[in-house]
Amino acid sequence: MYKLFSGEFEFLCNFYKYPFEYEGRTYPTSEHAFQAAKTLQEHEKDGVAGAFSPGLAKKLGRRVQLRPDWDLIKNDVMYDILKVKFSNDFLKKKLLETGDMELIEGNTWGDTYWGVDLNSGIGQNHLGKLLMKLREELK
Repeated sequence: MYKLFSGEFEFLCNFYKYPFEYEGRTYPTSEHAFQAAKTLQEHEKDGVAGAFSPGLAKKLGRRVQLRPDWDLIKNDVMYDILKVKFSNDFLKKKLLETGDMELIEGNTWGDTYWGVDLNSGIGQNHLGKLLMKLREELK
């Protein structure tokens, strides 16, 4: 079981710097792509895509005009972004090398939807579950 997406497992983190194209734009990280996908406004997508860090992209993503179906599609969007990210041979190999390890996106900032709050042990770990689903499909 891996709880922190850092060190040798940093590549699992959405803040990991690996540029890729998603829906016609190049994003420096999967965090940028995910945050931009929250809106249908092209200028807001451009702003998020151009953010100098994934942290800023996340902050900007909280301010965009949220698309009306976001809560219904956000897991599917994350999965699509992960599929594009891990289509890279290097990243695909690294994901497959995690074998059958349970992937838990542990965090200290209280995210109980995408990960597990390490302070409370509470969380749905959707990011970890999507990564494990993708790993199974890639096998």
